[in-house]
Amino acid sequence: MEKTKNKKTGKKTAKWIVLAVIILLIVSLATVMTVSGKHRSIPDQIQTYDTDNKYILEQTDISGHRSGGGIEPEETMLAFKNCAENPAFSIDVFEFDLHITKDKQLVLLHDDTLDRTSDSREVFGEKDVRPEDKTYDELRTLNMGAKFENENGKSPYAELKGDEIPDDLKILKLNDILDYLIEQGQGRYKYIIEIKNGEDLGKEGVDILYNTIVEKGILDNVIFGSFHKEVSTYVDENYPDLARSTSVPEVFEFWQAALENDPNYEPPCNVLQIPFCAPYRNLGVNLGTAQMINYAHEHNMAVQYWTVNDEEDMKYLLDMGADCIMTDYPDKLYNVKNS
Repeated sequence: MEKTKNKKTGKKTAKWIVLAVIILLIVSLATVMTVSGKHRSIPDQIQTYDTDNKYILEQTDISGHRSGGGIEPEETMLAFKNCAENPAFSIDVFEFDLHITKDKQLVLLHDDTLDRTSDSREVFGEKDVRPEDKTYDELRTLNMGAKFENENGKSPYAELKGDEIPDDLKILKLNDILDYLIEQGQGRYKYIIEIKNGEDLGKEGVDILYNTIVEKGILDNVIFGSFHKEVSTYVDENYPDLARSTSVPEVFEFWQAALENDPNYEPPCNVLQIPFCAPYRNLGVNLGTAQMINYAHEHNMAVQYWTVNDEEDMKYLLDMGADCIMTDYPDKLYNVKNS
């Protein structure tokens, strides 16, 4: 029992150390980016490069971040249906996250625990419930809309319990959501899929994911993502035909190279996914400058931004030629793009 407790404590400590290192790196970069980081560029500064990268686009892709989780409960079938079937708007890319369960199923969940989005504390009588500690059937007893709050401050699904919970609000399995989206999109949709687990669990998740998307014939439509360098390296070594985005360390390497206009920079992959949101701008860092976008495109890297929920920011990145914008509100982005 003591060993298990120490192991969990060690994992938490390691995560805090990683987070502290990331924050320190961001702050250090902010002090360097005095020219490129504290202003907004203009579209005329964007350059055009010859490319064979299919993710570098003339028209920006609209991506539903966590399946448009600002409109309906994130990564539930209800949210996916809203994005795929709503006649008021359409999207090009579905972005979602995966965790591996105790019985080796890949389920859709962003956080490491189920506390923020579900009624897991009430159902299981414990906090910090992790998907890898429960079976898929156990997780299906949860209401994944229990903590959802819409823009009006309402929580329309909070009171649903037990048999009252519709299937569209239960945790989703990878196979089920892909079957739905493939049928609904008829080959039109692209997918940004991130495995949140690191180390061995992350690698095991990659194996399952790769076999699944090959079996379903959508390998060429998927961009894989992981914040964990060891998982990204595992993909490169074992599945080189799987397109992937930059891990956290690789993003920092790109930023430094772009700031210095390093002529010897060699991109690790062909998709750069970087944040464009208030906390980073408050540090004096604007990652949506012409300098960043041009340097990425010059090195044959598509530029995809997360998580852009402000309509002014959406318009700016559309004007700057971002290749993809991920947002919790794809309906807003659709309207901005088509206004």
